[in-house]
Amino acid sequence: MMKTLIQRGLALLDSPVFNGLALLVVRLALAAQFWRSARTKVEEGSFLTINPITYDLFRDEYHMPAPEITGTIATYAEHALPILVMLGLATRFGAAGLFVMTTVIQLFVYPEAFWNPHVMWFGLSIILVARGGGLFALDRLVERRFLPALPPRPSGFAH
Repeated sequence: MMKTLIQRGLALLDSPVFNGLALLVVRLALAAQFWRSARTKVEEGSFLTINPITYDLFRDEYHMPAPEITGTIATYAEHALPILVMLGLATRFGAAGLFVMTTVIQLFVYPEAFWNPHVMWFGLSIILVARGGGLFALDRLVERRFLPALPPRPSGFAH
């Protein structure tokens, strides 16, 4: 009886629905961090008008080369990539982009802050690169529509 309960519990945890919900939470948690950061870099009330203070930040605090270029790229990436990740559209691409951004932040901006939120961002982005967006991602619809001949992928994490 106990073995049956454990098997049922494991089957539930390994189900596409449970894994899809888990990956949805991962997507939202990661995307929210970068989205909030992106919104601090634009003019209040605008969608993508970069605040001039952003360039000062990239030059004076982050010490990035070509702050007008790096600030612009980072601001646009911090808007676009979280949207992709939240929607689960090109999830692996979006998560890989956020992983690269985290790496730049870690290595060049705040190298002493690894055990702060950066390690969480690394972990969340790697999960999405490895697993994709899950059942509740637009990627799933795209796969079904445009890649119907592919064999089904395993739904759960490896045990």
